[in-house]
Amino acid sequence: MAGSGINVLFMGKNFLRLLEGLWVTMRISLVSVVLSIPLGILFGMFLTLKNPLSRALGRVYLECIRIMPQLVLLFIAYFGVTRAFGWNLSAELSAVIVFTLWGTAEMGDLVRGALVSIPAHQYDSAAALGMNRGQTFLWVILPQTLRRLVPLTINLTTRMIKTTSLVVLIGITEVLKVGKQIIDANRFDYPTAALWVYGVIFLLYFLACWPISSLAKKLEQRWR
Repeated sequence: MAGSGINVLFMGKNFLRLLEGLWVTMRISLVSVVLSIPLGILFGMFLTLKNPLSRALGRVYLECIRIMPQLVLLFIAYFGVTRAFGWNLSAELSAVIVFTLWGTAEMGDLVRGALVSIPAHQYDSAAALGMNRGQTFLWVILPQTLRRLVPLTINLTTRMIKTTSLVVLIGITEVLKVGKQIIDANRFDYPTAALWVYGVIFLLYFLACWPISSLAKKLEQRWR
């Protein structure tokens, strides 16, 4: 029967396995975000330097990471670099490295945009009050920059969570991989299991990302 596929979710530890797979996805994405935020802030500040060489190097890194699909970067890191240099990197570590590189580039561009959006008179006003460059950045520029960055950083986090579904293609047993295993193991007894399993995976992603997305919208409305 069409409705019998839902029974697969309650057989054995199938639902628990899906939750464990979701935790793998969340762990990779959240570790990558935590690493990307400080690195991205430093990279964004690097992008605002007046030195032409530093700007050129920063733009090359940013554009290379943006143009290259994340899946290609995963394949390069896990299948290419590890074999070429003989490094023993696990699939999960390779994924964290790739998503940290991607998140650093995206975060850096957000930081750059936030810094250059600060009006020039803010610097002039701070100088008129007798602040030096360090005090101006710490007490005037940084608070305004963080205010602009928080909603954007939260949105980047949701993008990271959704994009980490690609790690299934380098052998990581995350929620999509677990779902496929459950479907394949029951394809004869429960031919409609795919609808229910993938439906639950959709719901799990929604429950993981929706609160984060809602927080970003509330912060934007509050600070507008």
